Amino acid sequence: MKNNTINRQEVEKFNKIAEEWWNPNGKFKPLHKFNPIRIKYIKENIIKDFNITSSYMPLNGINILDIGCGGGLLSEPLARLGADVVGIDASKKNIEIAKHHLKKSNLKIKYYDTSPENFSYEKKFDVILNMEIVEHVKDIPEFINQSAKFLKINGIMFIATLNQTLKSYVFAIIGAEYVLRWLPIGTHDWNKFVKPEKLEKICNKNSLELKKIDGVKFNPILNKWKISNDKSINYITKYKKN
Repeated sequence: MKNNTINRQEVEKFNKIAEEWWNPNGKFKPLHKFNPIRIKYIKENIIKDFNITSSYMPLNGINILDIGCGGGLLSEPLARLGADVVGIDASKKNIEIAKHHLKKSNLKIKYYDTSPENFSYEKKFDVILNMEIVEHVKDIPEFINQSAKFLKINGIMFIATLNQTLKSYVFAIIGAEYVLRWLPIGTHDWNKFVKPEKLEKICNKNSLELKKIDGVKFNPILNKWKISNDKSINYITKYKKN
């Protein structure tokens, strides 16, 4: 078995809190707040890129690979919109939680306890999600390389992560982990955050062309996230495979 991209410390970190995935007031509370804007962004961009006209089950027939799917917080809503979803995660415990929750939801999602380099699948995908995962892997270039091989030509890959700036250190680590206690201390390592231009270079080497980049910002007054021009902390990108 290959083990090029798995960061065992990161996997263990998430194993410890895996039971919390579906608790909206638990350790993943920020992700639950983050989820609506992620779903909206992914859905709208897929509809636009694939020229979808149906408003009922708009993602019907779209094949999605959710890499680093965790407990299935993104996989399930996208499956409800009609997508054929496969979720993979290097944490066996995360996949167990995802499968357990799936029994309650009556959705058809395939979950696998694996990483991109150890995953084998007979078909390629229209869409690949790498959401809030690249900052947790051991080798980002290899991770993107292994992820991209599952994407169809003209398929799209969404990557959401954290920018490596002073602002992201202050807000995403000191603020979110130590002051507000939104996240368990040690959730993020600033040295693993990646600048958009560095990510773009990595993606370009894998025939992925940047089509869209947006900031994602938290509005404390409305208590929700929104798409923003400010990419200094969180940002989300859309790449198309050539």
